[in-house]
Amino acid sequence: MAERIPPLKDPFPAEAEAVLRRMMPTGEQPIALFRAFAHNVPMAEAIHAWGSYALSRRLSVGLRDREIVIDRTCALCGCEYEWGVHVARFADRVALTASQVGSLTHGSSADPCWDRERDRLLLDLADALHQQHDIDDALWSRLAAEFPQEQLLDLLMLCGWYHAISCTARAIRLSPEPGAPRFHDVPAPHAPSRAERQ
Repeated sequence: MAERIPPLKDPFPAEAEAVLRRMMPTGEQPIALFRAFAHNVPMAEAIHAWGSYALSRRLSVGLRDREIVIDRTCALCGCEYEWGVHVARFADRVALTASQVGSLTHGSSADPCWDRERDRLLLDLADALHQQHDIDDALWSRLAAEFPQEQLLDLLMLCGWYHAISCTARAIRLSPEPGAPRFHDVPAPHAPSRAERQ
């Protein structure tokens, strides 16, 4: 499928090159999403400012929490591009197992691969915001027992941010990054058999 806003190619216009250099770690080539954003330099600058916070140590939740929310949100939005970028770059670093990546992509918090309530809550938060655009009182009580208010605010905004990223990447038909996984590369979790449950 043709990309509707093809990412800029090197050599970049001077203003675009400046923002692209800031958006990536030193020595790394800018990913397609950023090169597409660079068609609108003021927007790319604004996105970089927020993205730098969301992907930094200043975020009040840890890397694993962040990646569970991002991977789940991108999968729910059907954004294979951004999901693939994050799974490729971070899944091993945050010790997400193959079963957990499969569950984030095709399953639910009820899958047996989740043995920590904190992880299950992060999936439930992403699911509720995706499906109802809200969190009911019962889930909020569970979340508030686990996460302080500053973390709840970061998690809510993180989920919303990756809805925006997912919608944009899908609507402009971005092709997956070279070597990034695809949804079909990740097996769906299976329900445990009766023997496995005993």
